[in-house]
Amino acid sequence: MPTPAVATLPIRRLTPRDITACADLSEDRGWPREEHKWRLLLSAGTGHGIDDPAGGLVAACVVTEYGSGERSDLGAIGMVLVAARHARRGVGRRLMRHVVSAMGTIPLTLYATPYGRPLYEELGFKTTGRSEMLSGFFTPGGPQSRVATRKATAEDLGAILRLDEEVFGTDRTPLIARLPAFSDQLRVAVDGEEIVGFAAAWPNMDTHVVGPLIARDTETAKSLVTSLAAHTDRPLRTDIDVRHEDLLAWAKERGLASVAMNSVMTYGITELPGDWTRRFAPLTVAAG
Repeated sequence: MPTPAVATLPIRRLTPRDITACADLSEDRGWPREEHKWRLLLSAGTGHGIDDPAGGLVAACVVTEYGSGERSDLGAIGMVLVAARHARRGVGRRLMRHVVSAMGTIPLTLYATPYGRPLYEELGFKTTGRSEMLSGFFTPGGPQSRVATRKATAEDLGAILRLDEEVFGTDRTPLIARLPAFSDQLRVAVDGEEIVGFAAAWPNMDTHVVGPLIARDTETAKSLVTSLAAHTDRPLRTDIDVRHEDLLAWAKERGLASVAMNSVMTYGITELPGDWTRRFAPLTVAAG
């Protein structure tokens, strides 16, 4: 029996049972396997994939929807991957068109590499911002911040969720509520009894990814990063909104080096909701 053409293969929903196949696809494209991240995304979001009759996946992506009403306020697209053996055959375009159509009038956002940006522009996405990926061993030093930080407790979760919704501009409870189990560290910045920021460090291969990083101001963000770094012997990795120039300069002084630049793109809205001045880094670029 002849092998079906890729263009005719059905697109189906992915589930946590597909984590190994998704990790294999990541590895196929030279990415880390990131099974821990795939598990989070396929639990909190909706995966879309195309099965390869020869085994594994032809392509995959994940959409994480935010909002507390019947209709989502925003959908974040991430982990858009096409197997190397099927590259440059329109598979990624077909998968993305399927996702955009399935989301209807819900606004969308994604982080695009320079390689992927032309496809997203073709589909109607507009660049509305940029982020810079940094990675390296953090070296403490410089003036000590006066902003207090501590380990988050179960009692802090309600305040963290309220702050996140205020800053992000929509409810992300299904994602943020998973942080205590997903991350190795979850810390809050406090001013008296008030929580004025929070950040997590979660394991990704041999690094700890710092994200989300939400803080009242730059000094608070610095305190959170410093406190996370003090409790790990791994290199840190994070994606910082380039508008936070002071934090970027400080992080580079502390040993983190620039790895890549990504474009923040939107579809159906001219800019992301919420308060960017307090949103320093996403949980992951795959989920906004």
